Amino acid sequence: MKKIFPEKLQKGDEIRIIAPARSLSILSEDVKKRAIENLEKMGFVVTFSKNCEELDILHSSSIASRVSDLHDAFLDTNVKAVLTVIGGFNSHQLLPFIDYDIIKNNPKILCGFSDITALANAITIKTGLITYSGLHFVSFGKLSEIEYTLKYFEKCLVQNKEFTVSPSKTWTDEKKQYKNSGIKIIQKNQKNIIEGEIVGGNLCTINLLQGTEFMPEIKNKILFLEDDYECQAENFDRDLQSLLHQKGGDSIKAIIFGRFQVASNITDEKLEFIVKTKPELTNIPVISGVDFGHTAPLITFPIGGTARLTFTENDAMLEILSNEITK
Repeated sequence: MKKIFPEKLQKGDEIRIIAPARSLSILSEDVKKRAIENLEKMGFVVTFSKNCEELDILHSSSIASRVSDLHDAFLDTNVKAVLTVIGGFNSHQLLPFIDYDIIKNNPKILCGFSDITALANAITIKTGLITYSGLHFVSFGKLSEIEYTLKYFEKCLVQNKEFTVSPSKTWTDEKKQYKNSGIKIIQKNQKNIIEGEIVGGNLCTINLLQGTEFMPEIKNKILFLEDDYECQAENFDRDLQSLLHQKGGDSIKAIIFGRFQVASNITDEKLEFIVKTKPELTNIPVISGVDFGHTAPLITFPIGGTARLTFTENDAMLEILSNEITK
């Protein structure tokens, strides 16, 4: 399927906030106010979908309301980008009910992470539209490491050029700050330069798509994978194995792991053990500690875009290459 790159954001553009997982109602007024202020400081106009504050017993809303808001956002010609409120547990419920022709015929930026991984990957698979794993609306309302986070949002969604992912100086998890030791090389092969299409996001959410028409192909892809504190090492181990059991799991080009939360107990030692015990990953380049996932800061990257991983003797460099726009 032909790839569709949405147009980049410009000052004055309208960004629509939708809630395909958890509701806007769960956010504090302080966070909402700060998020709006940060987006407006960047020059954007913020609007909200009709049903984004609807709230049910599971802190979400009806499938019909969420699908309607998604369709409306893509049909509105004034809207140039769609940001999700926050993650959650149920955006994959929407997938059979989406009119993908609406999205394909009205391409624009869709950005979010965590549970939004299901929605973003499905849209890319069904339409060819490049979607983005990156900031939620709530991310703009946070205080930790915000400068780095906003810089990479702009690099990916405003600027129209390739960019290198340079490690942040510090990172924060549950309000505690740590010095960043940078990218860790778990293993590499004889190739010093690897390029490939990006597939990924939240690992356990990608796995919800297995066996469906919405599951992305992983053969010859570079996988960007992360998970939150609820996914302890044993769960991450089996979730990764489940993904690698998919067709093409033994033919991926590389894996880029995001940073894990401290409470996950996924240490460097455990992650290396998990990788080394996967026959499918023999001789496959793997790095970890990249600035995405459920800690701060986080980069924004294109699902369906292209990445380049370059190894030197003791270091690795990650670049995002596909940063085109439709004409």
